[in-house]
Amino acid sequence: MYSIKKVAEMLNIPSVTLRAWENRYLAVDPMRTESGYRVYSEENIEDLRWLKEQVEDHDINISQAVRMLKARKEEKSRVQYVSDLGQGTTTDAYQNMRDQIFQKLFHFQGEQANALIDFGFSMYGYDAMLHHILVPVLVRVGDEWEEGKASVAQEHYMTGVISQRFYQFFHVFPINTHLPKALSFCPEGEYHHVGLLLFSLFLRKNGLEVLYLGASTPMDGVMQIIADQDIQMVCMAVTNVTQVPDCDALVTQMTERYPNLIFVLGGKGYENAGSTTYPKWVMTEPSEQWQDWFIQSGHFGANGRH
Repeated sequence: MYSIKKVAEMLNIPSVTLRAWENRYLAVDPMRTESGYRVYSEENIEDLRWLKEQVEDHDINISQAVRMLKARKEEKSRVQYVSDLGQGTTTDAYQNMRDQIFQKLFHFQGEQANALIDFGFSMYGYDAMLHHILVPVLVRVGDEWEEGKASVAQEHYMTGVISQRFYQFFHVFPINTHLPKALSFCPEGEYHHVGLLLFSLFLRKNGLEVLYLGASTPMDGVMQIIADQDIQMVCMAVTNVTQVPDCDALVTQMTERYPNLIFVLGGKGYENAGSTTYPKWVMTEPSEQWQDWFIQSGHFGANGRH
């Protein structure tokens, strides 16, 4: 990783020009240190070197050069993927794409990773990409971080890129106004929210409007949201069994004020808990059985209102 000063020296490009190319034209997307300083990867440097060559040697303006670079990188990623795919089975294809996306993200090659993800959605569709490719990539990221094979920065970056792709789908699926309106959040202190995000996307795909608050949400203001937004379903998840009693207490607090609320409680915490105050609301089904649960649960009938 290189500082902007070092990159300017290596490429003979003034720092002010590097900043302008980044801010105005999105030429590269360097990482930032905790102090906010830019740090450039080898891929960033190669991209900047290529852009400089187009501007100086071929008299191409920078905006056009950036567009050419992005198209070039996307095509390269697609060609590489198709080449590696060969004559393998669908399972091989999923594994191949998982490996390539993981490696691109592991080395902070975000643009190439996103090009592969776009290509994957066009080839395999929403469900296959999420459950057979992107979720396993997230699991692998977590495993490698726990084993010391991935740094905190790598884990945060990779999780952030994939989570951002998930968020985009909240605006894609149509809403069925006859179905309950849901609120999803992890209680304060719970930062592992990807499983809840996926479940919220599942509900959204099935027509529910979902207000997703994300990780470590304090209760301050939640009660008002339930009232103001006519919330009928609340989804929460925790990863540790020690968090279950506190989560149950939140359910009690909400039901005392809004007795008609429906709840969905999940995550490793509830899966491994020996007991809970609200067993009827614990979601134990794996993701491949969520659709059956949705049909059989009784919460989503013809009128959808409770």
